[in-house]
Amino acid sequence: MDATELDSYIRRKFAEHAEVPEAELFAPDVTLADVVGRSPRMTNSIDLMESFARTANSLRKEHGIRVRLPALPLDTPLAKVVELFLAECEQQRGATA
Repeated sequence: MDATELDSYIRRKFAEHAEVPEAELFAPDVTLADVVGRSPRMTNSIDLMESFARTANSLRKEHGIRVRLPALPLDTPLAKVVELFLAECEQQRGATA
């Protein structure tokens, strides 16, 4: 799976877990606080972190990639979170190569 496919996979899985259309979630300047506000599944940052954990778990189960994200403030752009996911994936690939 190349970086473009991985990016698409992460975005799709997170949107599924958040129950928000991908185009709405990944619009420019959407922050983590915005995600919590737009998602019918989320009421707080714990729900948000659970969605990230589910996305990471899907990566592990389907692609054998283990991802750990740092704690992030709610004003972090969602695009930055995807970048962190991708960086972690690349780091895991490098460790297993």
